[in-house]
Amino acid sequence: CFECCIKCLGGVPYASLVATILCFSGVALFCGCGHVALAGTISILEQNFSTNVTDHALLSEVIKLMQYVIYGIASFFFLYGIILLAEGFYTTSAVKELHGEFKTTICGRCISGMFVFLTYILGVAWLGVFGFSAVPVFMFYNMWSTCEVIRSLSANMTSADQICVDIRQYGIIPWNAVPGKACGSTLANMCSTPEFYLSYHLFIVACAGAGATVIALIHFLMILSSNWAYLKDASKMQAYQDIKAKEEQELQDIQSRSKEQLNSYT
Repeated sequence: CFECCIKCLGGVPYASLVATILCFSGVALFCGCGHVALAGTISILEQNFSTNVTDHALLSEVIKLMQYVIYGIASFFFLYGIILLAEGFYTTSAVKELHGEFKTTICGRCISGMFVFLTYILGVAWLGVFGFSAVPVFMFYNMWSTCEVIRSLSANMTSADQICVDIRQYGIIPWNAVPGKACGSTLANMCSTPEFYLSYHLFIVACAGAGATVIALIHFLMILSSNWAYLKDASKMQAYQDIKAKEEQELQDIQSRSKEQLNSYT
């Protein structure tokens, strides 16, 4: 029983398991925190920067679409992570030959190569997602820094009414949006609301989750490339051993026939 457990543990693809856990964690953080942060952003926008609903109607539709996309991303990567983990079990067993006559096939090697290509494409796409998720962090950080300046001026009894944040300059709402900007005490009060504090930190966590997903996909890419190379070498060795066994069998057959003919003459 102990030897059986050791054999089973030897077939566990620990590298793929770590990458899967990291991928699930990163995607969960990005999707969960991003979804809530987007909802909070709409609330902040409606209360402080665009009181007319028609001014940010397009942005609201885009954010709702992004929230639906988040559902799709979470479902896809849950399935894809399980598939990659299963592929890790397959290649580990094939390389270590843990199941007796279990051998690699051309179909298996093609599937491994396909996963290498698909993971590379997803890694490049998530690099873009990671960069895109840093944009709201930058915007909220600018507003947070401006609020800190206003608080310091207020503590020194200095007027801060001329210090503003104009959200229209980021292009997310049109220039005719009213009021379009928040100044002085209005901006400071906005930064003190729970919606702003929560959305800001959730965007940071979502960005970190996207970064963790990129690292997980790079990890997966290294594992898949290594496994594919091992399978390719194993298939060549398998072909060589088959040819060698066939030649040895033919040699034995020739020797057997020679002995039979020699015995018939005598």
